[in-house]
Amino acid sequence: MTQVSDIARRAKAASQILKTLSGKCRADALDRMAGKLLACREEVFAANAEDLAAAPDLSEAFKKRLAVTDKIFDYMLNRLREAAALPDPVGRILEGRTMPSGLEVRRIAVPIGVIAMIYEARPNVTTDAAAVALKSGNAVILKGGSESIRTNRVLARAMRSAAAEAGLPEDVIQLIDSTDHAAVSELLKQEKSIDLVIPRGGKSLIRAIAEGTRIPVLKHYDGICHQYIARDAPTEMAVKLVVNSKCQRVEVCNALETLLVDAEAAARVLPAVAEALTQKGVELRGCGETKKFLPGCVPATEEDWDTEYLAPILSVRIVRGIDEAMAHIAQHGSGHTDGIITNSLDLAERFIAGVDSASVLVNASTRLSGGGDYGMGAVVGISTDRLHARGPVGPAELCTYKWVAIGSGQLRA
Repeated sequence: MTQVSDIARRAKAASQILKTLSGKCRADALDRMAGKLLACREEVFAANAEDLAAAPDLSEAFKKRLAVTDKIFDYMLNRLREAAALPDPVGRILEGRTMPSGLEVRRIAVPIGVIAMIYEARPNVTTDAAAVALKSGNAVILKGGSESIRTNRVLARAMRSAAAEAGLPEDVIQLIDSTDHAAVSELLKQEKSIDLVIPRGGKSLIRAIAEGTRIPVLKHYDGICHQYIARDAPTEMAVKLVVNSKCQRVEVCNALETLLVDAEAAARVLPAVAEALTQKGVELRGCGETKKFLPGCVPATEEDWDTEYLAPILSVRIVRGIDEAMAHIAQHGSGHTDGIITNSLDLAERFIAGVDSASVLVNASTRLSGGGDYGMGAVVGISTDRLHARGPVGPAELCTYKWVAIGSGQLRA
C-alpha cells in the first residue's frame, strides 16, 4: 500500500524539521489544537454518534471506550492545554561533567523521531497521542480502529490545521484513513521511517504487533491490578479505596481486578467491603476462605486470578500475611498497578520493595496510576515493559538522549 509508505516518509521528513523548532512553537501548536477542537465540537459529537450507530453489536464496555461524552471531550481539551503548559522535555541536560582535559560532556534529551500509534476505540487516544508526541518533538502516525474512523477524521483534521497555523509541518500529525487491516501490516514494515510503535488495546492486538514488526514496540499488556488489605488496614479507608479502584471506571486498565485480604483483617473488613461493592453491582468471586465470610459469592477458579475482567467482576482471596500477598501478585499480576492499604510504615516499605510493578500505591486508589495524577499531563498509555519507559508514558518518556562533547581542541593522547 503506497499510501502508508508515503505517510511514513512524510512523517520522517516532518520530524527532521520539527526537532529544529522551539518548545514555544510546539506549545503554541498544542494550544491552537485545543482551540480548533473546541470550534468543531458539534462536528466531533456528530461523527462519534455515527460511529456508535454503525457498531450496534459492540459490547457495552467497548461502547463506553468509543463514546465521546461531554466529560471525555473536556478531558481531551484539558490534556492538550496541560501538555502545552508542561516544561519542554527536549534539550534537558540529563547529566553533565567537565573532564580533567577540559572537555565538557553532556547527555541531553532529544526526540525519538516518528511514533506510530495503533489503537482501538478510544478517540481520546487520538488527541493524547498527538499532544504527547508534539510536546516531545516527535511526529506521530495515528492508526485508530475502524469503529472510530469518523471521529478520528474530524480530530486529526482539526489538529493538523492547528499545527500548520503554528508553523509546524502539517505532516507531524497524520491519520491512516483506512479501515483495511492490511494498512497495519504495511505500517509495521516501515522501519526506515518509523522509530517506535505504541499499540494500545487488548493483549491479542499488542502481541500481534510485537510479533509482526522489526520496529521497537512499547508494550502494555494486561492490567491485572491488586489491592492488598493488610492486617491493620482502617475499615473505612479500605471500603472507599476498593470501591473507587474497582467502580470508578471498570473498563480501564488500572481498575482493580483482584482483592487480597489479610486473614487477620477479613472478619472486620471484608463484609463491609463486600456490601459496598454489591451495592455498586459488582459480582464477587471468592476463594474457599472468602466464602466462609461471604457465602453468597461465586466460587473463584484458578482462571479468575489471571483474568483482566474490564467489567463489574472482582476476584477476592484471603492471604496469610504480606509475603503471601506479594507471592500472589508475583505469580498472577501483570506488572501494571498494585496497592496496599495499611497504617504500618514497615508493611508499606516491604510492599514497595517487594512488588515489581510499574506503579505501586500505598493507601491510594489504583485508578490514580495515570499521567494526569502523576503530574505528567497527557500520556499515550501505561507501559509494562522494563526497558526505556515504564508506567505512564508522557512527553519525557518519548524522548531518548544523545551525548554532546564540547572541546577546545582536545586530542586523545
